[in-house]
Amino acid sequence: MDERQKKLLKEIVESYINSVKPVGSQALCKKFKLSSATIRNEMAVLEKLGYLEKNHVSSGRIPSEKGYKYYVEYLMKPKELNGEEMLKLETIFHNQQLQVSDAIAKCMEIIADITNYTSVVLGKNSSDNTLQQVNIIPLDNNQVIALVCTNKGIVENKKFKIPENIFLEELVKTCEIINKMLVGTPIDRVSERLEFEVKPIICKTIKQYEKVYEIFYDAFNDFTKNSANVFFSGKTNILKQPEYDNIEEIKKIVGKFEDESLVKKIEEDSDGVNVYIGDETEFDPNVTIIKSKYKINGEEGTIAIIGPKRMEYDRVIGLLEFINKELSEVDGEI
Repeated sequence: MDERQKKLLKEIVESYINSVKPVGSQALCKKFKLSSATIRNEMAVLEKLGYLEKNHVSSGRIPSEKGYKYYVEYLMKPKELNGEEMLKLETIFHNQQLQVSDAIAKCMEIIADITNYTSVVLGKNSSDNTLQQVNIIPLDNNQVIALVCTNKGIVENKKFKIPENIFLEELVKTCEIINKMLVGTPIDRVSERLEFEVKPIICKTIKQYEKVYEIFYDAFNDFTKNSANVFFSGKTNILKQPEYDNIEEIKKIVGKFEDESLVKKIEEDSDGVNVYIGDETEFDPNVTIIKSKYKINGEEGTIAIIGPKRMEYDRVIGLLEFINKELSEVDGEI
């Protein structure tokens, strides 16, 4: 590909990203000061090389998957954040009252909002967490919340209606026994120790011990079931994109967001900001996923943006690089 063809490809990709309309030769003549015939010839060459595709309903061209990949690797430069975006994200990272995991989730929520794509924060497995504390919080109408906290700052809660013939004091007492015996236990082993070590003790002092045991067992079981701690923001944003203009496509992508095994494939192992287009995503052939791993204060995970292949790559990559820079600065202060 010569320099003129590279400039043409860059213009076609960026024009299609912004307009969602196939690009014809007439639209490029004025910008490149070339004849329509010359532009058509160059576009034909780019199509033959596999960087462009012909749209079914127009004589214009659109980028192919190969074209997007070439654009990202060789033609695109990450876009700098504007002052307002930078201030919003910096304010969150410098908020001392927020846990790092909460700050990351909040920043990705903002990125989902300003890009109109879907963001994901994928934490490591719950087996990497140990039990720090479990609490019972009484509510009105004979209900309680069982609150499970880990050493990595992850908090899960489950609401229960207190069964008949069970007193709140019995739940509090069981809570105290669990905290005394199980703190420091890997979360994925808590349920096992609850049954074989805690249950024999509470059966001696609590009449309805089976029901009390079930409350705590369910709380821990729910925690470990969500073995990958996934936080979506802007889950429906992708449905606003023109690519999802029919009910079948909508059903397909929504189903994939709910598929735990597919969501886990979003996890990133490589350093830096990495771009996966189409089949490379292992998630859906019609999307792009731009993602990065983070490791801070012993906590690991993945941040990612999911959008159509016609994504504003320069903007999203710029945003994720900024997040990485902020995280490295925060980690240096810890």
